[in-house]
Amino acid sequence: MTPYAGTDCMLTPMNEMTIGRVANEAGVSVETVRFYERKRLIEQPRRPSSGYRTYDRDAVERIRFIRQAQQLGFTLAEIRELLSLRVDPQTNCADVKGRAEAKVAEVDQKIRALRAMRRALVEISEKCTGEGVTSNCPILEALTKGAIDNGSQRRRRLQVSRSGMRLRDQSHQRSKAR
Repeated sequence: MTPYAGTDCMLTPMNEMTIGRVANEAGVSVETVRFYERKRLIEQPRRPSSGYRTYDRDAVERIRFIRQAQQLGFTLAEIRELLSLRVDPQTNCADVKGRAEAKVAEVDQKIRALRAMRRALVEISEKCTGEGVTSNCPILEALTKGAIDNGSQRRRRLQVSRSGMRLRDQSHQRSKAR
């Protein structure tokens, strides 16, 4: 960094950026950059004698990568793995694809769970007229008595016997098809 004559402003070479500029170009806050440093997702540059840490262009690219991965549902731990796969010469696209496919399966499971929650909410909402006192509210009563089936009871039964689950599900599907 070089001081600008007559001011306290510092000029940085084009390939070096302050944390504020990195944050701005990556579309995040300065606190997010610091958070990623603390989580060791990006490297914290050493503090030179001027006192201002400078980052290179790679920091912006890495932060954008992290943000995109987060938007796709990857956890910080999973992002750390993806970042390491990116630079590991022993890995290939199949390794990355496997991680993406696992994330798709996880998202599909979350969608199924959300649909079950929605069905349960619709079911209890339809039982309520929206009139009367809360002591007679069918929604509150269903919540109190645990009379809501959002599919979790079926999931628990299926998890108890994984091998039996496949047989029951297949026979159930066959009987539906007839």
